[in-house]
Amino acid sequence: MNSEINFRKATPEDAGQIWQILQQAIVRRKNDGSRQWQDGYPNPETVERDIAHGIGYVLTENNAVVAYAAVIYNDEPAYEAIEGKWLSDADFNVVHRVAVSDEAAGKGIATEIFRRIEEYSRQNGVFSIKVDTNFDNTAMLRILEKLGYTYCGEVYFRGSARRAFEKILS
Repeated sequence: MNSEINFRKATPEDAGQIWQILQQAIVRRKNDGSRQWQDGYPNPETVERDIAHGIGYVLTENNAVVAYAAVIYNDEPAYEAIEGKWLSDADFNVVHRVAVSDEAAGKGIATEIFRRIEEYSRQNGVFSIKVDTNFDNTAMLRILEKLGYTYCGEVYFRGSARRAFEKILS
């Protein structure tokens, strides 16, 4: 069966599906023994804010939302205080809140959304992607390693250290 996969900006109509996917990912993180996203973040207001600010993106398969990510241009205050060093000082896109639906989990969808974000970034003249994740989010750490992201140091969110990565796009 062939499926059609698309990457696009999230719309207000997507908010319910996005929140459902994030809730599934929150449970998966907990079941994996991760402390990431176990503190009331992200929440429905986070999704609404992302969409309102035009930074929410979805990956759809046959028009059904299967993954979500926030893509933020040049703006992540926590990244200014990295304990370590970024690969570049160039313009960058930050990727936050990556989540995949239970139905699509384990099928390479998280990798695909990163590939689409990289392609989108290149098309918009941005050749650096920065991302962070919890030290215990083994699934995301594996994806970042597979896609060639370089560990740059630690950043802090809501009092917790997070592993920070960057990839320079060619």
